[in-house]
Amino acid sequence: MKNLALIQEAEVFFGPGLNILTGETGAGKSIILGSVGLALGGRADRDMIRTGADQALVELVFALDKKEQADKVRALDIPVEEDGMVILQRRILPGRSLSRVNGETVNGKLLKELSGILIDIHGQHDSQKLLKPKRHLEILDDFAGEEAADLKRELKDRYDSFRQTKKLLSECGMDSRERERALSLAGFEAKEIAEAGLKEGEDEELETRFRRMANSRRIAEAVGTAWELTGSQTQGGASEAVGRALRELSSVSAYDDGLEQFVSLLSDVEGLLNEFNRSASEYLSDLEFDQADFEQVEDRLNLINRLKQKYGNTIPEILRYQEEREREIERLQDADAYRERLQEKLKEEQKQMEALCGQLSRIREKAGRRLSGLLIEALQDLNFNQVDFGVLLNRKAESASDGWDEVIFCISTNPGEPKKPLSEVASGGELSRVMLALKTVTAAQEDKDTFIFDEIDTGISGKTAWKVSQKLGILAKTRQVICITHLPQIAAMADHHFVIEKRSEDGSTATFISELREEAVDRELARMLGGDGLTESALANARELKEMAENTKQY
Repeated sequence: MKNLALIQEAEVFFGPGLNILTGETGAGKSIILGSVGLALGGRADRDMIRTGADQALVELVFALDKKEQADKVRALDIPVEEDGMVILQRRILPGRSLSRVNGETVNGKLLKELSGILIDIHGQHDSQKLLKPKRHLEILDDFAGEEAADLKRELKDRYDSFRQTKKLLSECGMDSRERERALSLAGFEAKEIAEAGLKEGEDEELETRFRRMANSRRIAEAVGTAWELTGSQTQGGASEAVGRALRELSSVSAYDDGLEQFVSLLSDVEGLLNEFNRSASEYLSDLEFDQADFEQVEDRLNLINRLKQKYGNTIPEILRYQEEREREIERLQDADAYRERLQEKLKEEQKQMEALCGQLSRIREKAGRRLSGLLIEALQDLNFNQVDFGVLLNRKAESASDGWDEVIFCISTNPGEPKKPLSEVASGGELSRVMLALKTVTAAQEDKDTFIFDEIDTGISGKTAWKVSQKLGILAKTRQVICITHLPQIAAMADHHFVIEKRSEDGSTATFISELREEAVDRELARMLGGDGLTESALANARELKEMAENTKQY
């Protein structure tokens, strides 16, 4: 990061496992992780550029260890280095920004697709998305895996076809007078195009002939002048001069073998001039045309251009329009039979679509039971002692491209209380823990190797904080996890601990980040534990907390 907000220049090497970022409030912790979002296509404006600088720079380096991940990146036409490195660079300037991946310039849309492969970022407000049933459906379908994904693709195709058939059927609902008007219009248009007798490519040929005819006088003058200047008919012309030069050289070539080369070259020039002269003479002869021919070409072009204005920009488009009109005529002439065929087709497509919706719903029910069981275990690990979690599937009034199910996550955190939708009962701290539980349960389905949590500890403390810390440690055994926290219980679990500080020097303020080692970790944990100063008691508490975390990691 360079010249970004309060950061003058910083370089961070996040390690494997759990990477913890701590620091005083306002030190710039969220700026550090926010820069990751910037590099991955997040919104950028000039206010992010450090005061006094003309641009800001963020660069991310990813190491892809999985072949599947590298293949997905290559599928986006992004080159991947042999060592699996992917380097993202975002340069922010006033009024615009430039993004590159491995040296190739890319747009924001592609960056977002790439970020979906590389990293999972959970920001401070992302837990609120758990309150939306649409997000519940996405989570459940992702958990259900490829079987659900394949069915959804098939269902979308069937649904699109169903909607198209339904639209065509609705268009058949015209009365006899409307049908006659439509038939008359379609017949007129089809006849007008047919009588024109269009041929593909003739418009380009006609335009070439028209330009030639319209500019024939100017062309004739230019070609005629060139013919005179290069021919032998005009005294002092190029052909006459080259002929004289050739005769002069030929008369002395016997005295020096080296002159043969010049004679040969001049002979070629003379031949080319004579060839040009003959071709120019023939062109001038062909340039003559009858005025009637010119008018015929002009009229034909005008006809084609009128048809283009009405039916298509090119002759192939006009001919396709003619085919559509002819099909429309056939449909209108046989409207009753056509309507019956559409009705039968609609019934069959609806039957097939509902069969797919039923299959998908059964897969979701099965996945929902499995997800509920795993989430109850994960939530109990996060200090939800008497939790009950369920995935409720409600059938919507109409089927859609993603099926007929509405999915609602329901939870009860108190014994004897019925399960209710998350949106009705979950607090901010509970939502954060539910999201963390989901991440740990669904991590196996994720291809991403890096997870970022910005203040996952919102609204929790004490024993619950320790439980969250343990869960993060479990997730970090198989993934790289980067987490901002204010809680010492979570910070103690770090495999790599970074501290963010804000310093003011010479009238300027800057944010710095550095990785802590050994005693420095103890001092930072002691600061987070509170107190007026770093007493020996506070340091002892910090070391004890760190030792507890280390013992937990052994399991």
